[in-house]
Formats: sequence, C-alpha cells, structure tokens
Amino acid sequence: MSIIETIDSYRDLSALSPEQLKKLCDELRERIINVVLDRGGHLASSLGAVELIVGLLRVFDPGEDRIIFDVGHQTYAYKILTGRDDVFNTLRTWGGISGFPKHRESRYDHFDVGHSSTSISAGLGYAKARDLKAQNHEVVAFIGDGALLNGLALEALNNVKAADTKLIIVLNDNEWSINRKVGGMAESLARMRSHSSYRKLKAFIKEHCRNLPAGEEIESFLARGKDLIKSVLQPANFFEELDISYWGPFDGHDLEDIETVLTLARRYDKSVVVHFLTEKGRGYKPAEEDPTKFHGVSCKPDPCALKQEPKPSWSAAVCDILCERAAKDSRVVALTAAMMEGSKLNAFQHDFPARFFDVGIAEGHLLTFAAGLAAGGLRPVATIYATFLQRAMDQLVEDIAMQGHPVIVAVDRAGLVGEDGETHHGLLDVSWGRSVPGLCMMAPRDIIDLRAMFDYAFSLERPSMIRYSRGNAPFLIGNEERPSIASGKAQCLVEGTGVLLIGYGSTIPLLLEARKHCIDLGLPGPAVVDLRFLKPLDWESLVLWLPQYDHVLTVEECYASGSIGEVLSARIASEDWTLTLSTIAVPDAYIPQGTRKEQWEHCGLSIESVVNHIVNCHGPATS
Repeated sequence: MSIIETIDSYRDLSALSPEQLKKLCDELRERIINVVLDRGGHLASSLGAVELIVGLLRVFDPGEDRIIFDVGHQTYAYKILTGRDDVFNTLRTWGGISGFPKHRESRYDHFDVGHSSTSISAGLGYAKARDLKAQNHEVVAFIGDGALLNGLALEALNNVKAADTKLIIVLNDNEWSINRKVGGMAESLARMRSHSSYRKLKAFIKEHCRNLPAGEEIESFLARGKDLIKSVLQPANFFEELDISYWGPFDGHDLEDIETVLTLARRYDKSVVVHFLTEKGRGYKPAEEDPTKFHGVSCKPDPCALKQEPKPSWSAAVCDILCERAAKDSRVVALTAAMMEGSKLNAFQHDFPARFFDVGIAEGHLLTFAAGLAAGGLRPVATIYATFLQRAMDQLVEDIAMQGHPVIVAVDRAGLVGEDGETHHGLLDVSWGRSVPGLCMMAPRDIIDLRAMFDYAFSLERPSMIRYSRGNAPFLIGNEERPSIASGKAQCLVEGTGVLLIGYGSTIPLLLEARKHCIDLGLPGPAVVDLRFLKPLDWESLVLWLPQYDHVLTVEECYASGSIGEVLSARIASEDWTLTLSTIAVPDAYIPQGTRKEQWEHCGLSIESVVNHIVNCHGPATS
C-alpha cells in the first residue's frame, strides 16, 4: 500500500518517519505528474513545492492556522493532503476541483487566488483580525519569488511594520516565474541565495541550547536571543531594511531543515521572511530541463484535432505582425509582464532584443512604462492577458488614454479561457474599455482583419486596444473583400430576412454556423454583421441596418452587463423603431473551470441557443 493511501488527513503526517516522508514526497510527485499530464495544469511549480507543503502541514494546522498561497499554481500537493486526493483526477474540469485555492471548495483554502502577489496583503489582514479578536493562531503567507516582484507584494511588505502584527512569510525561491525572473529584486534574491544560513543556524542553536537550564523551553531562549539569531542568519538585505526579520536561505527540499526552521518561525515573536531554495519541476526530468515549457501543461489533445491542419494561435499571429512591423519601423517596441511564452513573443525577443521589455509581474508598471516610451517618441505595443489588464486599468486611463499617448494594448485571451477558471477569464475589458474616453477598441474575426487593425493602430496618434481570444486564429472568415479598417466601418457579412445577428471577434464563426443551421431547418436565413469596432461603434451603418429587421440578437463573449447589446438596446429605446433586441452573453456570475466549449454552452454561446432564439422570433419552420 502506498503512503498516500494510508493518509486520511494531513494530521497523519506527524506519525510518519523520515523515510516514509521521503517516499510520500515521491508519491505526491508521481500523482501530480500523472493527473496533470492527462488533465492539464501547472506542473513544474507544484513539483517544486512538494517538500515545503509537507513541511508546512507538519508544523501548521490549516484547520486552525491560516496558510495563504500566492498565485495558487503551487498547491497541488496541498490539495491532495487536505482531503482532495479522491477527486484530484477531476482537476480543472467542469464540475471538478479548481487548479487554484478556492474557499468554497475546501475549508483549508483560506483565500481564493489566481493572480499573483496577494498573499502578504491578505495575510496581514488575517493576522490583524486575529489580534483584534484576541485569537491565537499563526498566519503564513506562501509566496513565490516571481510574485514578490509585483507592486502589491512590495506595498504589503512596506506595511508590515506599521501593521504591528506577526506574519510568517515563506518565500519559495526557484529563480523563475514562468520565464526566468528579471530586474533588481531578482538580482537581490540571487545574492541572498549564496548566503549559507542554515549551517550557521544549526551550529548557533547547538552551541547556545546545549546548556539550557532544566525546564527552560526554546521559546524563552528565542525571546531573549532573537537579536543574536538575526545577526547569525541574515546578510544585509531588503527585508531587514523594512524591519522584517530575514532567515535564510534554506534547502527547500530537505524536510528536516524545513521543519526545524518553520518550527522556529512559529515560536518567533515577530514577522519573519523564511527564504527557501527550490527547484522548479523537481522529480520530472523534462520539467527540470525546461521549467518554462512545463509551467503549464495542456490536457491530452483530441485525436481528431491532431489530424486537422494546424493553425497559428492568435498570440503567435500577433507576434508575426509585430516582427514584420519592427523590421520596417525602428520605433516599434514590444512589452510583456512576465508572459513572453504565453503571449508567444519569443521570436520578437530573439530578433529585436533591445526593443523587447519584460517587466516581470508588474502590469501597472507595464502600461505606464509603455506610456513613457510613447511620450518619448516610440510606438509601444503592450501585450497583456485580458484578466491581468484588470490590474492596470488606472494606468490605462490616467497615463495612456487621458494623455493621448499612442500605445497599442494587445489584449490576449479576451473572453472565456477554459481550465484556469474564474480568476483568468477576460470578460471585463469590453465594458471597461468602452467607458474610457479617447480609446479606440477593435476585435478581429480573422488574421486578415488582425493585420489591418494593427496597421490602423500604428497609424493613430492616440491609444488603441485590440482584443483577441484564446485559441487558434482563422486566416479568413467570410469574403476577403471588406471595408477599410481606416473607415471605422462594421461589415455585413451576409444579408438576411427578419432577424439580424450582431457579433464581433470570436462569436462571428458561431453566428455564421447558426445561420446555416437555420437554413437547414427551413427558416429564413438571418443577416450577420461583424462590428469590428467596439469603440467607436459604426452608428452610421447601424442606424441604417437596425430598422430593417424585426428582431436583433447580439452574441458576445463578454459580460452581458456593459455589453454592446446594452448599448444598442439604449439606442433602440431612444428611436422610433419597432424591433426587439436580445443579447446572448456571459451572465452575471463567475464561470468555473472547464473547457471553453463547456463554458460557452453554459453561457448560451452555442449554435443550439442562437438557433432557438431565431426560431422564437420566426415561429415554427414551415415545410
């Protein structure tokens, strides 16, 4: 019988011998590898954190203490050991468990997280609430070195002294976020990595605790000797300048070391950063050799899909366009916030290294940096996932749009994103972006429009946003002839009778397929319009088209609240038009993990749903 099978609760870890604990870590890695290679997920990060999580659960009790993870893609061993081993094979599936901590999933997940750098802020809040309520438990913030570079984490560290509470910060340092870390903080941590503290700590404790009087506990010794411990443990560093004790670095794969140091941190009487060194991808050779490739793993591909001719992803198509433009225009620069791999910018970085900027996990800085580059006469393109754009909306408004800087914001993974679930959907950019004065917003349906939209954006002397979804980019949808992007015109892809279908970007193929189904059912074929521009809308064309139809249906991969459907509905209400308008979009809810197909169907973004709306407009089909 495996060790995992003998564990009913994380509390059973305390009874395991060192040999059993080592075997357990091997089994946890094997379990994670088998499930993630099948279901997809964050592999390398979770493999590197196994011993740290086992050590945490031997020293702290998540039923009483609060363990708060950062980003959450390091938590698979934690999920297995806190009662979710029997459902771990449902990871990131519709109706299964999330790939991230989720408090509604388990009482041991104390804070939901999918974006980075929140653990120290949330941990300070938990710790201060504990103090004010006169409670007596520990609070641990478990943060990766990549997440520590974010402004939110730095703001929280700056607040530790003023908060006047105790927080244990476990720093899991594997020298990576998704790619290798960049910047001054990364270099500072690298210097700390070379400071061999654990050997000094053990010698110090052995020397000073050897002759403790009978009955005197280590807590008393620590209270008296904390300044001596500090002088032994840390070099001069950033944390000490903020009046936060720093211990480390220690071996994050040595369970004895981990448990000893965490036990001391539990007994220590003030906030402390405990710095552990780990290896991303540990225990799986392909991930050890290429941590970036195995940071996130897709689920097994559909065998039918393998037979189809491969198409470039939207991200890769954008990179191709930027490389071509940069070769002609020395002002063009590309920026990313630690997502070079995800946004497929490797080729740009290779071809134009001096004009490529990875700012780390710092989305707000990304956009203001881009604004400064534009103000200095360059033509920056800031590539950013729609979900991470949420963290930089103030910079989009105040530093780019309000000042009119010609920054192109390339919004990647707009819409529903699949298995990462609620925290990673890009569903707010339409409603937020449309409310920003002076911002031009476009959504291509195919690569032809994508190229035209980037050409147009580079010609503007004001900011623009181009949104595109996750997945493959079709080269051509509909007729290759279309209105010039510079005209700002929407396009009627096909005329029809009775019903007008309006969409943009990712929903256009759905509308065209739904029209075909209607014709197959004997219904009049509806008209299909691609808006192309979300801001400004092509009202000149819309006010001609809308009154010609009895029913209008907008289909959008964004929240219904703030959608184009709402905008059109308000205009229709102000006109003397006898038509009805309906909208299919994402409801007022957080859509859980699953495939994009499952999420689309859940939101009514399906052929069946669109056809049913059309049938209800026309009545039963006639033979």
